[in-house]
Amino acid sequence: MRKMLVLMLIFVFLALVLASCKPGAKEAPLIPRKLLFGNPDKASVQISPDGKHLSFLAPVNNVLNVWVGPVDEPDKAEPVTSDTNRGIRSYFWAYTGKHIIYIQDLAGDENWQVHVVDIATKEDRNLTPFEEIPGPDGKPITLPDGKPLRPMARVEAVSYKFPEEILVGLNTRNPQFHDVYRLNILTGDLKLIQQNDGFMGFQADDDYNIRFAARMTPDGGMALFRPDGRGGWQPFEMIPMEDTLTTSPVDFDKSGQLLYMIDSRGRNTAALFSVDLKTGEKKLLFEDPRADVSRIMMHPVEKKVEAVAVEYLRTELTVLDESIKGDLDYLKTVCEGDLQVMDRTLDDKFWAVAYVVDDGPVRYYFYDREKKQARFLFTNRKDLENVKLSKMHPLVIKSRDGLNLVSYLTLPGWTDPDNDGRPDKPLPMVLYVHGGPWGRDSWGLNSIHQWLANRGYAVLSVNFRGSTGFGKDFINAANLEWAGKMHDDLIDAVNWAVENKIADKGKVAIMGGSYGGYATLVGLTFTPDVFACGVDIVGPSNLKTLLETIPPYWKPQFEMFASRVGDPRTEEGRKLLEERSPLTYVDRIKKPLLIGQGANDPRVKQSESDQIVKAMQEKNIPVTYVLYSDEGHGFARPENRLSFFAVSELFLARHLGGRAEEVGDDFKGSTIQVPQGIEQIPGLKEALK
Repeated sequence: MRKMLVLMLIFVFLALVLASCKPGAKEAPLIPRKLLFGNPDKASVQISPDGKHLSFLAPVNNVLNVWVGPVDEPDKAEPVTSDTNRGIRSYFWAYTGKHIIYIQDLAGDENWQVHVVDIATKEDRNLTPFEEIPGPDGKPITLPDGKPLRPMARVEAVSYKFPEEILVGLNTRNPQFHDVYRLNILTGDLKLIQQNDGFMGFQADDDYNIRFAARMTPDGGMALFRPDGRGGWQPFEMIPMEDTLTTSPVDFDKSGQLLYMIDSRGRNTAALFSVDLKTGEKKLLFEDPRADVSRIMMHPVEKKVEAVAVEYLRTELTVLDESIKGDLDYLKTVCEGDLQVMDRTLDDKFWAVAYVVDDGPVRYYFYDREKKQARFLFTNRKDLENVKLSKMHPLVIKSRDGLNLVSYLTLPGWTDPDNDGRPDKPLPMVLYVHGGPWGRDSWGLNSIHQWLANRGYAVLSVNFRGSTGFGKDFINAANLEWAGKMHDDLIDAVNWAVENKIADKGKVAIMGGSYGGYATLVGLTFTPDVFACGVDIVGPSNLKTLLETIPPYWKPQFEMFASRVGDPRTEEGRKLLEERSPLTYVDRIKKPLLIGQGANDPRVKQSESDQIVKAMQEKNIPVTYVLYSDEGHGFARPENRLSFFAVSELFLARHLGGRAEEVGDDFKGSTIQVPQGIEQIPGLKEALK
């Protein structure tokens, strides 16, 4: 017995020795940036209302355009639009079944114009070609740079009852308010149906009747009104400030007398309710104590809610109408991933569906309901189909005051061979912060996560307080907490990653866009010893100047910013905004900073980046500033995306020590300029030549 025990101990010892001698897992090959940040092969799959055609976005000469082909032969699809610059990102079918409607802006200024395209002739017409807004003196209103302020068109409603008409909002009369017009897509005729002198927006039914109007109250709440039948308005509902981001009307049923609302009043998470507009009876249809209702499935004509989605760690779909239970049960067996019903024909016989996974491209299917058969169409990125990608791990991190921070962690595959979300040793890490801040990070294929993980970094994204989808209490915990408790949540997540041996404490970067860019600047000024470096993309540096330069059409909702960020109209509010602005603390910056900015950004003006770069120059603090003349709030053109991420990759490699792909031709076709700090990134000057 003793001999056997000795032999067993020897065997265990030898096994441990051999294990310690095994070479580490081999690093994965570099995934070219073009596979992750170039245009998708196909995206935004839709079906024509009559079920005859399939459409999708796909590149033409590297510019996204709308393609249309027969449902049974998608390989025969052809481009019907001919954009040659920024690419089309949003489109839909007109109910004629013969026309595509899309919106486009100019160089990222977000002053959208509505276009219609005949799919047979490919004739493209701009239905809202307005270029100026007259001021009180009749002369065009101009911007500080002397250019005319361009109007912004927005699609207000589309109805199957009026195939040749849509409702559009236009601020051609007053830049702050959108009047509502009935627009004939065949003739271009506009008919004013609702002048707007003070409302944020309107809710119309399928008969194109304006049923509700919304106006912000001085305390940041929302007042809903309904027509009084005499040309005026009468109060309908009051939504307190704490519920404005989680409560809103959604749609009407077929009769127009039942209103569906997502509502958080008297509760925490936003639930789905129906409201009888004749009796006022309110009925709870669905609730989830963890998360808000994020999406509803509704029959295209009967207008009955059939399913609802909530998103906590991942998206979960719940059936409310048994008529589609068999469909969803079957579709869940077709493919792995989170199911999304992308589009439905008017007779509801055919659906376009997608399956989202975290380590592969999106898979699109055409579903025939009568046959209960799903036919595979294509993926959105074919070149990624056989690439080994990393898993994204959903997890919950506790904040210092007990909030649940739903987060997502991605690791280089070779550092986590058993996929347990723990690397074999602490890694350099990038904290990637989402924008908004009233948005959220989600599970699924994330190009930023895959890119950074492939370069050798752990990547962590955190739904800090203020992120949407987790109930109103979570959102309201962020009120007046920019650079306060919102930033504490990010620091708590970094500390968690260090304590759990995921991140190397001395090699953590912070990176993000919009609010995420602001968080980056906060990270380097408020907590200058936590991060090794930062990458700020279109982030505001001064909250006071940010609120002073918002687009005119945002001013009707200004009270939301005042109550949640800070009120620049009061002495106390101005003091708070100054105290929470990274520009105030420029002299604290001691870690490397990379800034990316679009010159035409209407939300976070170029001046937000200019002023912090100037302040750093004056204090002899190094900074690299990358500017794009043809971009707005983010980088839409793939050439510009590729060039910025190539610069970011060199920057991170220098300061975190990760891998880097050569720039190659990733600057080709880009409008990249580096007005400051080109010498701070080795190889950048040579690449620009």
